[in-house]
Amino acid sequence: MTQINPALPVAVSGATGAQGGAAARALLHLGRPVRALTRDPATPAAAELRALGADVVRADFDNEASLTAALTDTAALFAMSTPFGSDLTAEVRQGTALLDAAATVGVRHIVFTSAANADRSTGIPHFESKWRIERHLATLDVPWTVIGPGVFMENYANDWTVQSLREGVFALPMPPGRPLPVIAARDIGAFAALALSRPAEFARRRIDIASQWRTPEQIAEAIGAASGRDIRYREVPLAVAESYSGDLAAMFRYFQETGLDVDIDGLRRDYPEVGWHTMEKWAGDRAWEI
Repeated sequence: MTQINPALPVAVSGATGAQGGAAARALLHLGRPVRALTRDPATPAAAELRALGADVVRADFDNEASLTAALTDTAALFAMSTPFGSDLTAEVRQGTALLDAAATVGVRHIVFTSAANADRSTGIPHFESKWRIERHLATLDVPWTVIGPGVFMENYANDWTVQSLREGVFALPMPPGRPLPVIAARDIGAFAALALSRPAEFARRRIDIASQWRTPEQIAEAIGAASGRDIRYREVPLAVAESYSGDLAAMFRYFQETGLDVDIDGLRRDYPEVGWHTMEKWAGDRAWEI
């Protein structure tokens, strides 16, 4: 494998979001220079990264010249994609354009963050779109690593969930005792930084990651303990989820009927340096305004 110049920056896409921001911070903590790619370098999140030492640059994921300029003279790339705010077709188009631009400028290692079990014909639309990007990545002449995170703990602090928590309810379309593999964005970033720091070890590997198994009832208990509120769990029928989003309903149906498969014990054994936040630790570190 070609050696990576540690003096060159690691490009980080989605740098002002949860995953990309966590990856950028983890890399900076390790002393790696970071070039943070964002559509809007003027946001508060971009200013925070700049204050930490990142080089924040504008990148238009629908403009080849913009991507090429943003990636030129970078050693490696943390790549991510999302359909939220656009659509699945745009996600695949922009994700593959980012990877192609990285290959064109000679990036030496790409770490792409996908979704746990996205390579297993889940039928979940926003998992299948990431699998399409993964397959494209494998065709490029660039060493790559794919990370498949489980369920984001941060999902349980979004506006919709917080509104329900204020009423003393934590609700999901899941049976109360069915465990989910959960992970904090900070751990995704730490694992990505680990892979980017040890490219020979992680090249051409796909690794699903999560930090802990937690049932919906246990998640409700953790948030209740951290917030000082009495939070009870309520199962939402899949039909209700379907009325909001067929994509999310398909995901929860898969979670119920098949379930995600992540070797959490093996991850904790082999990569202790990641830190692996428990749900209780993650919840306890947040300021719950509920």
